[in-house]
Amino acid sequence: MGVVYKRPDDPTKSGRSYREELVEYNRRPGVNPLGLLPDWRLYTNPVYAELVDTFSNKNVFILSAGWGLIDADFLTANYDITFRKIKPVEYYKIREKHDHYDDLSRLPANSTGPICFLGGKDYVSLFCRLTKGAKSERIVFYYYNGRSDNPPDAPRCRMQRFNAKKSTNWQYECAKALMQGNIAI
Repeated sequence: MGVVYKRPDDPTKSGRSYREELVEYNRRPGVNPLGLLPDWRLYTNPVYAELVDTFSNKNVFILSAGWGLIDADFLTANYDITFRKIKPVEYYKIREKHDHYDDLSRLPANSTGPICFLGGKDYVSLFCRLTKGAKSERIVFYYYNGRSDNPPDAPRCRMQRFNAKKSTNWQYECAKALMQGNIAI
C-alpha cells in the first residue's frame, strides 16, 4: 500500500471527508484494523510521552494544524501539516491562514481546571478559536527572551511568559518545567 497525500477535509471514496472518517473510526473503541497510533505517539520528541505519563492521556491535548484540538489518545493517521513556513518545508505541508479546515475541538464541554497552551505563536489564534467556549481559565505560555515582551494576541486568555534558553522549540522546555512543578499556574 502506498502513501496518499490528502488534507483532512478532502473527500474520500465514500463522499465523506477524511476528518469525518477518522472521527467515525475513533468511535469504535478497541477496533483499530489500520493500526493507527494515538496522536501523541506520532511525535518523536519524548516530551509528549512525558506529558501523558505526568498528566494522563485524558488531560493532554494536541493542537494540530491538520486536525485541530484532539485528545492525546485520538487515533490518527501519520500527518505532516504545519503553519510554519521555515525551509525546507514542502509547500503542500503548509496550512495557510486562508485555507479552509473543519478543525476538531475535542476538549470536553465540562472541562475543569486551567487549559494551558504551550506552542508557537502561529498556533495561538487556532487555540483561541477552538477553546473560546471553554468555561475554564485559558493560559497561553509564550516565549520570552528576557528583553522585550511581545505576547501574542490571545483575547480572554491569561498570558504567561516563559523565559527559555533558546527560542527554537522553547515549548518543550516549558512543558518540562510545568511537569516538574517549576511553573505556578
